[in-house]
Amino acid sequence: MNDKKNKETQQPQQDEPQVKEAPPEAEEENSPQEDPVEEKLRQAEEQVLALNDKLLRTLAEYDNFRKRSVKEKEAIYPEATAEAISKFLPVLDSMERAAGFACSDEEYKKGVDMIIHSFYEALAAAGAEEISAEVGAPFDPALHNAVMHIEDENLGTGVISQVFQKGYRLGDRIIRHSMVQVAN
Repeated sequence: MNDKKNKETQQPQQDEPQVKEAPPEAEEENSPQEDPVEEKLRQAEEQVLALNDKLLRTLAEYDNFRKRSVKEKEAIYPEATAEAISKFLPVLDSMERAAGFACSDEEYKKGVDMIIHSFYEALAAAGAEEISAEVGAPFDPALHNAVMHIEDENLGTGVISQVFQKGYRLGDRIIRHSMVQVAN
């Protein structure tokens, strides 16, 4: 009987190691658990990388904004200057017409001429220049605005026969086209 008991006690002992071998599969599922410190370190590294990327993008965006602002500022100044000059050109036209009329008071005429001269100096200081539009010069639609057309055999084809209003430019920007009459 003792042998029987021994067999019975031995069998469960043999079964126990078999039971212990089955759980290694369960242990494999639980084994990938990392140390909490390593997990926090990994998360911190990911966060640093994400924040670094965000910082680099923000710096690039700011640099682009700064460059765009400089370009806009550089573009606004000539545009604003041209706009301001265009507002004063009718005054200059009126002064030139006034200077063209006969006047008995020479001091008055001299004063008007001085005003016109100072106006031209102010235009030159701002960088504006008169567009060349002389009688007999070829008509250029980029610079001149033809408001009349005449037939004149003494003038060539497509030439300016009369200038009604002077034109001005600021660098490459046309402030006002010259108003002309074109022959043939």
